[in-house]
Amino acid sequence: MRSLILFLQQVNVEQKLKDAPDSQYQIGVLIGSFVPFIVLAVIAYTLYYRAKKKEQNLK
Repeated sequence: MRSLILFLQQVNVEQKLKDAPDSQYQIGVLIGSFVPFIVLAVIAYTLYYRAKKKEQNLK
């Protein structure tokens, strides 16, 4: 099941940029491809910060 989801989520950004109708679409594709990584980084940092703060309160 997981491999099916990963297969469906694969996006060929280079192909989308090549077939883009204008530059605004290209910018949207690039931003859209970076958003998941930014969201994951924010979640990871938040979890790290909360764990570190909790550890300091226990001392």
